[in-house]
Amino acid sequence: MVKVEYANAYKEVLDILKYVSKEDFDKIPAKKIKMFSKYANYDYDFEYNPDITLKEQNVSDIAQTIIAILFRDYWATSEQREKILSKEKYDMQLLEEYKKEKYNPNIIFDNKYRTNNRSSEEKNQETSLVDVSNIKWYKKIWKSIKNILKIR
Repeated sequence: MVKVEYANAYKEVLDILKYVSKEDFDKIPAKKIKMFSKYANYDYDFEYNPDITLKEQNVSDIAQTIIAILFRDYWATSEQREKILSKEKYDMQLLEEYKKEKYNPNIIFDNKYRTNNRSSEEKNQETSLVDVSNIKWYKKIWKSIKNILKIR
């Protein structure tokens, strides 16, 4: 089962591909076109206007990504493909660096240790301020009965 977002994106891609030249359309493998057709949501209402750019229209990010991949894999020249792949590689390196920084085990465990120490100190302060009476339950009842009798 395909998610609705992808089914809608496949419908958008199919509608956009109607306006692509026959030469470029033939460069796309038939398996991909069949997959788009099989999983597309035909109940989704989408109208593509070739006079306006993709960004100006209500084209989903998923459909834009699929079109970009189709361009990279089938329509781009070797020079364009190299530029795209180098940009993707650069972006992946930045993402990896970000993940290493964000999920660095030394920092994560250090922060957890600090927060655990703070919480235990706060707990000690809270418990030291609370007045705890260790009166047995039957003595509490007896005391409340005495108070009732004194009032009347």
